[in-house]
Amino acid sequence: MTTTVDTPIVDAPKKYPAPERIVQSGCSFLIQEENPENIFISEEFNEEQRMIHDMVYDFCKKEVMEAIQNRGREFEITKDRDEIIQLLEKAAELGLCGVSIGEQYGGIDLDFNTTCLFAEAVAPGFSFATTIGAQTSIGSLPIVYYGTQEQKDKYLPGIASGQLKASYCLTEPRSGSDANSGKTSAVLNDAGTHYIINGQKMWITNGGFADVFIVFARIDDDKNLSAFIVEKEFGGISLGAEEKKLGIKGSSTVQVFFENCEVPKDNLLGDRDGGFKIALNILNTGRIKLAAGAVGGCKMSVNQATEYALQREQFNTPIANFGAMKHKIGQMAVLTFAGEAAVYRTGHNINMKCDQFLHEGKSENDSKLGAIREYAVECSILKVKCSENLDYCIDECLQIHGGMGYSAEMGIEMGYRDARITRIYEGTNEINRMLSLAELTKRAIKTKEVDLVGAGKKIPMYIFKQALPFKSNDGWKQEERIVKNLKVLFMALSGKAGQKLKEKMVDEQELVMNFADILAEAYIAESTLLKVQKLERKGIHKGKDLEIRRKALQVYLYEALDIARKAADESINGFASGSEKKTLKRITKILTRPYDVNVKQMRRDIAEYVYKNGGYNL
Repeated sequence: MTTTVDTPIVDAPKKYPAPERIVQSGCSFLIQEENPENIFISEEFNEEQRMIHDMVYDFCKKEVMEAIQNRGREFEITKDRDEIIQLLEKAAELGLCGVSIGEQYGGIDLDFNTTCLFAEAVAPGFSFATTIGAQTSIGSLPIVYYGTQEQKDKYLPGIASGQLKASYCLTEPRSGSDANSGKTSAVLNDAGTHYIINGQKMWITNGGFADVFIVFARIDDDKNLSAFIVEKEFGGISLGAEEKKLGIKGSSTVQVFFENCEVPKDNLLGDRDGGFKIALNILNTGRIKLAAGAVGGCKMSVNQATEYALQREQFNTPIANFGAMKHKIGQMAVLTFAGEAAVYRTGHNINMKCDQFLHEGKSENDSKLGAIREYAVECSILKVKCSENLDYCIDECLQIHGGMGYSAEMGIEMGYRDARITRIYEGTNEINRMLSLAELTKRAIKTKEVDLVGAGKKIPMYIFKQALPFKSNDGWKQEERIVKNLKVLFMALSGKAGQKLKEKMVDEQELVMNFADILAEAYIAESTLLKVQKLERKGIHKGKDLEIRRKALQVYLYEALDIARKAADESINGFASGSEKKTLKRITKILTRPYDVNVKQMRRDIAEYVYKNGGYNL
């Protein structure tokens, strides 16, 4: 089942203008200060981008949320398979299945940050967000980025139109996080015309109704996997039963078995032995989009919790008036605000880096892939932090609803179950924590892209100055110091542990995750600070509106210091002893000194602001 279009006329090479600024390189946030005016904030999305967001959000609200309310139960793939497929096709009619596909193939080819906004807007789709996410991301991007012209002409129009349902087959029973260890094999037949694929894949989203599979298999004894475009019609493919899952019950998840499946040689995707590289790059893309979707889920949680808290009365007053409720809703809003700041800062940086590569003469595909690779560390950080923020928010939303939240009637428990998968797919949060540190270390030591060594030489004098009384807290000086201290704390402790443990560091996963948590707090905290500073400098918010956002920043910094302090203490206890341990503890105390702010009152003020506006509005 394939579709074709006329091959577009090849134009002369394009000359791309220089980007509006030279964007900060990936990981360099650790050692460079960023100008607030250089970052992108969600308030800067233009009218067209906001219209796309609203269209997607309204579609999901009407076609999924209202449908669930009317039927009195969630979508289930075993009962509603045809309806779910029709829903995907209906989305395709609006152009929603081609958001990353070029216009010449029937797509709308949104820039990267707008696809992140799309991912946020699709959150009200619950399990349908997983279905359309697979179609628009992992199921199509390998062809978009790595396909030959013939492959793009053949498959992308059908995927964009919804005629072809797409899926992605990487995970195997004994190959999860260690994706390159997959055993599915591909052998070229004697005639040299087809690869014969044999093997088993599991946890395959959309697999139960897919027409096209992106399949990763090893050719002969190659070191790395290769990737193939496999059509269901090729034969030799059988499917397991739909998995019975905790959540996302409306998405198809099956095992896929390949038994002597004949795949034309021309359906090799990218280079032989290059499949693992494809998998890694697609996962980086998926991680930041998952984070954006989690931000959308956080906003929904705040909205639902606010609505219920204002309506539900106990002791003759709405429960929204109780301090415990204000703490919960205030903290939910803070985490949502911080996650949003970091996601769209990063998404725009990817856009800008792509423009830079285009201006330097790289091809469009190489520019997009290079830009995504550039921010692999930030994408892993965002995946971890935003998915954990979402789980916090939906958990507190359920708690605010009390017994009604635990009941299926309100739909909160469905969101609670659906959210749980975000900490598992696109690489578990544990794996992403370790990946963020491993990739940063590679760029600092092997490729020399990030000069952590040079930055490390300045740390002793910096710490000495921090030990002196701080003269002024005017303006943003205290908040800027906290962010800088988080960065220095990470570099000081991870550097000392690296010097001591050397190659054994990789086996100390608990330490690695401690350091990854400090690194993540530094990036999210800085992103939040930069956003609030830009809001002030540009006059986007003033008075009470700006004050509330500043309070959200202050609450986040207070929590970030607590997280970093605990992670630092655990790591020091894990690798240091004697005088070294005492010195590192003293450094940690200096760099994480108490931030003397009234977070109780700040959370209350933020909650009141949310109440006044009827939901999340930061």
